[in-house]
Amino acid sequence: MLVIKAMRQSSLLPHQGESPEPAINALIDEAAQSRGRSELCRAGPRLQRGEDTELGTMCCSLTRVLVLLLGALLWAPWRALHGAPLAELSGDQDFQLFLHKNLEFTRKIKGDVAALQRLVCDTFQLCKEEELLLVRQDLGIAQAPLEQCHSRTFQAEACFSQIRAGLRTYHGSLASVLELLPGHAGLVETLQLDAANLSSNIQQQMEDLGLATVTFPSEDRGPLPAFSSRFHHQVGGFFILANFQRFLETAYRALRHLARL
Repeated sequence: MLVIKAMRQSSLLPHQGESPEPAINALIDEAAQSRGRSELCRAGPRLQRGEDTELGTMCCSLTRVLVLLLGALLWAPWRALHGAPLAELSGDQDFQLFLHKNLEFTRKIKGDVAALQRLVCDTFQLCKEEELLLVRQDLGIAQAPLEQCHSRTFQAEACFSQIRAGLRTYHGSLASVLELLPGHAGLVETLQLDAANLSSNIQQQMEDLGLATVTFPSEDRGPLPAFSSRFHHQVGGFFILANFQRFLETAYRALRHLARL
């Protein structure tokens, strides 16, 4: 408990980009000096009298291992969140402006997708995803991947590249939604244009930062599925929009994560 208290109170916790071990060593010394090594490694009266030094050494070694483990547990999530290759640009004003502008842009696109989802619900009475899962299995509509944007595996170059690849996928897929909702062609076409512009914004920012473009397999960017019936087309449009909304939510969280570094 003394070690944990010292870790909570100390100002020696690792700063961004630093290894935790020097700070952990300092915490051990701080705790030992404040209460005495015999108290930190207390193992009974014999240790207090200086007897059985082998047992005392083992106790202190175990204490040190415990502190290292606690430090690793505290530091590992921090590293997962702050270990992205763009962390050093967190103070760059142009980069922050890019992030905040495109956070707003992504939010706007999410709102337009939600509006189209409501139209599909009102027009075709297709509103609940769980009621359509069996039909979905026959349609072959896949979710564009964004695993590179998840917090524990986050790498900025790969995440940005996956966002761009997914935006291209949904830009094409929205053609199926346009066929379903010809009376709302303006909204669908605006959504396609916004997806293309967001992809272009990210590409330009990657070039400005000198980031390498990561190319992912193009299997999800093939031809649109050939729907066997009007109903399958409607369900396909429903899942295209549902998948796009999930995709945008993950992309939004990734941009917000970078903005908070």
